[in-house]
Amino acid sequence: MKTLIINLARATDRMDFMRAQMADLGLQWERLEAVTPQTLHPPADDPVWHRWQRPMRSTEMALCASHMAAWRRVIALGAPCLVLEDDALLSRRLPGFLDLLARIEGVDHISIETRSRKKLVARGMHPSAPIRRLWQDRTGSAAYVVFPLGAKALLARAERAGAPSDALISATYAMRSFQADPALSIQLDQCRAYGLAPPIETTSLIDAVGKPGLPETLPVAVRLGYRLRRIGAQLRMGARHVARLGQAHRRAVRPADDLWDGLPGVQASRSDH
Repeated sequence: MKTLIINLARATDRMDFMRAQMADLGLQWERLEAVTPQTLHPPADDPVWHRWQRPMRSTEMALCASHMAAWRRVIALGAPCLVLEDDALLSRRLPGFLDLLARIEGVDHISIETRSRKKLVARGMHPSAPIRRLWQDRTGSAAYVVFPLGAKALLARAERAGAPSDALISATYAMRSFQADPALSIQLDQCRAYGLAPPIETTSLIDAVGKPGLPETLPVAVRLGYRLRRIGAQLRMGARHVARLGQAHRRAVRPADDLWDGLPGVQASRSDH
């Protein structure tokens, strides 16, 4: 399975880190140039970027567009791919996990990361792989496997209304989504939450632009549209949860223990996490 790594040209330290992980794990990969607010297409003033639950940062638009490029690549290849942002710390179990997926059916998307937040997942495991049906995620788009049908569903949703990449993935209920359990990746900004000293220090590229609010100067209909979409999304999530009572539960997915085993540059400070 090919790995697609989203990376900004100037983020050379991140790419060096990812390159070392790819060599260590023996994964086939290619780099995808990340979209920036300056290279964003359609541009930030296009209506497609203004149909989410709040005004989006230009950096959020750019990251969404970067993931859209990855989904187009998956469709072009006609095969599932592992999609990574360039700050994903990976488990040594990952190559074997990806090999298992060559024989799996009925799957469109698998999140392989965890991010200190509970997810709504099935109580039982999939019979063919260490994954659970993922009914509702909230955050995280740094590490996932997407199949061509899943990529098409994601693109169709994004082309109607752009959104932060993790929110868009979490809300694409047309996909058959699953969660790796244990999780095989965390983002570097989560290292300390799980008792690790991060191998490189990172700052959020998304947060380089402040979060826009809802200016009072916006027309009332526009401000109301954002609020109604927010309420609608919360109601859909609540209904999804209620519909799966007994079949699923909210739980924190633990990362694989071997994230502590010393991938390139990682200094483990093992704790009770």
